[in-house]
Amino acid sequence: MTLYTQQSKNIRKTWLLMSVFLIVVVGIGWVFSQVYGDSSFVVVAVVFSLFMNFFSYWYSDKIVLAMSGAHPIKREENLEFYRIVENLCITAGLKMPKLYVINDESPNAFATGRNENHSAVAVTSGLLRILNKNELEGVIAHELSHIGNKDILISTIVVILVGFVALLSDFFLRAQFFRNRRDDREGGGQAQMIMMLVGIILAILTPIIAKLIQLAISRKREFLADASGALLTRYPEGLASALEKISRSPIPLKRVNNATAHLYISSPLKSGTGSNWLSKLFMTHPPAEERIQALRDLEI
Repeated sequence: MTLYTQQSKNIRKTWLLMSVFLIVVVGIGWVFSQVYGDSSFVVVAVVFSLFMNFFSYWYSDKIVLAMSGAHPIKREENLEFYRIVENLCITAGLKMPKLYVINDESPNAFATGRNENHSAVAVTSGLLRILNKNELEGVIAHELSHIGNKDILISTIVVILVGFVALLSDFFLRAQFFRNRRDDREGGGQAQMIMMLVGIILAILTPIIAKLIQLAISRKREFLADASGALLTRYPEGLASALEKISRSPIPLKRVNNATAHLYISSPLKSGTGSNWLSKLFMTHPPAEERIQALRDLEI
């Protein structure tokens, strides 16, 4: 496995993800048109879908950085941090990303951006404070692996698309509530009632399915980035030790939500972990214990 093993595969996944999003939104628009008897819903759905795909590709990284409260830092503000990133970028053959710091005592980090030329790595002040050099190198190598593997493009776009699907479904449910009240007074055909029921079911299930896809992508990418990062530093124990410190920290991240939680190196939600398959299905990250053990089992 190398830093670029998953690169072309992830590019294909990104286009597939955006295509599926287009189909889903058009499908929801079609259901709208059938329920309300207005074909313009399909046209609106297509336009919105294309706009959101374009918007998420070009601007999702800026939105994520703003949501996290990250601010850019200069080289002279943290020389050691800059040198670690520069040295690892040279080793990996990557361009230097923009560096950001989040003023938060909870130790964590994430990478974002649409490609290597437009990438950023953000770390919290708490992370810089508690990690030693080897541990910080492990974390940065992990984030650079996300950039090299094109994980950041998928992860960042998913934030916007999943959020939009949830918003669209919520709009449909609210509109359907008011329509049902009107139909109760006027009466409606059986076929129309069936279409409304299908629409409601889709509106409920679609954001759940989209969220599960997002979480599954996140968990798989974390294992791969751990392995790639360990290969980059040639010292898996550095990242393993860092993950131990991060996962054991009792301090919750101040500015975090479900939409961006999967971007971080370790889940910032501090909601605990479960051992059964159902709880793992809704986790943003693999259990820290499994990741740490996998790193310590690596033979480099």
